[in-house]
Amino acid sequence: MLKFISPAQCRGGRALLDMTQPQLASIASLGLSTVVDFERQRRTVSEEAVRKMQEALEKAGVQFIPENGGGPGVRLRKPKPEERKG
Repeated sequence: MLKFISPAQCRGGRALLDMTQPQLASIASLGLSTVVDFERQRRTVSEEAVRKMQEALEKAGVQFIPENGGGPGVRLRKPKPEERKG
């Protein structure tokens, strides 16, 4: 797990889930302006707020990839057998 996600990773994670900024704000128990400001890099938001966004996206199935020579990234987590439908 990354210590903190970047604004680009947050946007990418939401896109993979087809999640809106208001949905992320609600799930992470944050104000919409916090999510918007973080993703647009308008201001520095608290580490706690970034952690809440990251945890909400991870719980929804996003996996954040740390910088490993190819740059940080984001992908959907492969479902565990018990999570698969059918």
